[in-house]
Amino acid sequence: MRRSLSVAAVLALTPLGLAVLVASSSATTPGRNGRIAFSADSGHGLEVFTIRPNGRGLRQVTPGMRGDATAVDWSPDGDTIVFEHDFFEPDRDVDHGQILTINADGSHLRWLTKAGVKSQPAYTPDGRHLVYMRGDSAAPQGIFIMRTDGSHRRRLTTNPFGIEFGDADPNVSPDGRTVTFVRHKVEGELQALYAVSIDGTHERQILSYRHEIAIKHDWAPSGNRIVVTTQADYPNGRSPNIATVRPDGSGLKKLTHYRGGANGAFAGSYSPNGRWIVFRVENLARERFRLYKMRPDGSDRTLISRLPFAPRSSDWSSR
Repeated sequence: MRRSLSVAAVLALTPLGLAVLVASSSATTPGRNGRIAFSADSGHGLEVFTIRPNGRGLRQVTPGMRGDATAVDWSPDGDTIVFEHDFFEPDRDVDHGQILTINADGSHLRWLTKAGVKSQPAYTPDGRHLVYMRGDSAAPQGIFIMRTDGSHRRRLTTNPFGIEFGDADPNVSPDGRTVTFVRHKVEGELQALYAVSIDGTHERQILSYRHEIAIKHDWAPSGNRIVVTTQADYPNGRSPNIATVRPDGSGLKKLTHYRGGANGAFAGSYSPNGRWIVFRVENLARERFRLYKMRPDGSDRTLISRLPFAPRSSDWSSR
């Protein structure tokens, strides 16, 4: 759902300006805690912005694009941002989803894909490839990989349920060997966490459909845990909560404990130094959104900012 509140209005309403908008949908590159890229509604659609972790230095990166720029991910060297660009042609009743890159300073905007619906890109740790979701009539829906120049595309997964956006939110492990993704069994619900080897073999389930995993998860920089959101769609009035799990699916640990469906907690990302997890707490009925950080064991929960809208697909750079 698009909100018309401008970024300027957000700066006026929050005590720390736009503060730290972090809700990563991409694996975090190990390193120090650098700038954060995210998407926010500037009043004319979603644009990509960056900001320092202390809430200062807000900068619009994209140049005022037609449609929405979202699902951002930093290159491992912190020089480039890859993102999804969505726009709708009402005359043709066609939705477009493309993958673009732009330099961190807003220069050199470049289209990597054009035809079809391709979205939710994320870099491999070596910066040489991108994983992404493809969902169009040209081929069965699934997760793909390509070089960062858009060439040498190949399939990693095929959603077995024939759902348009069935396999989503691909993320690559820090060692570059594994791609995790969220698989839908039913449109908009019944979501499980899966993994596949980077060569497309050894597909396996990490967390079952009963957990209702949100389409935002992140690897710890060490590669030993994955942060997820469970009960993402408020099933039967249950609240979404944040948990971490080992890559083999063992050791699921709940970090937040909301109940009753009034409030929900949604995982953002690990910090690049691995010492924090940033997350959103929302009350949809009151349209209240708060950004917190906590230690990976759930302790030291700290309020970062109260926001008039939910932070959108964001990623934390290591420089």
